[in-house]
Order: sequence, then structure tokens, then C-alpha cells
Amino acid sequence: MLVLLTTLGPVIAVMPAHAADPKHGLDLANRWCAACHVVTLEQRSANADAPPFSTIARSPTFDKRQLAYFLLDPHPKMPELPLSRAAADDIAAYIATLR
Repeated sequence: MLVLLTTLGPVIAVMPAHAADPKHGLDLANRWCAACHVVTLEQRSANADAPPFSTIARSPTFDKRQLAYFLLDPHPKMPELPLSRAAADDIAAYIATLR
């Protein structure tokens, strides 16, 4: 057993974690979020009660990780979105590019 753990240890340590993909996040945001939020700087209309993504990104308390968790368990005004953890990370990564 010790030999197996010693052999697999370095392999496990170098396996890459999921890297958030802002481009995929933009695609998802256009599909799921643009009906309410201004997702891109080119978008001209959205729900006045939903903050533009650029405003969210420039918030002094903006944190990609917290935003991703928020997207997985949204507040009552937001619809339930069928987002995976990776998709929420991707959307948060896209929003971070707007800082």
C-alpha cells in the first residue's frame, strides 16, 4: 500500500485543477444572464433592477470565488440557473475581465 501511495502521490499532485474560462463564461452569460443584466459593453438594454456586469466587476468587494458561490445559490430575485460549479467559475472569470 505504501508503494502505491508513493507512486501515485506525484501524479496526483501535478494533475491540473479546473481553470476558469472567461470566454466560455461570456457565452454562458449571453445565454443565461443577458435578459436581465448588461453582460457586455455593447449591450444596450436590460432590466433596470439588475446591475450591469461591469458594475459588479468594479465593486470594491468583488471576489470571483464569492460570486461563483452566489451564482450557485442565487438570491430570490434571480431565477434558479442550472449551472455547474465550473460554469459559475467561468461566468465569474468573465465578469472579472470587466474590471
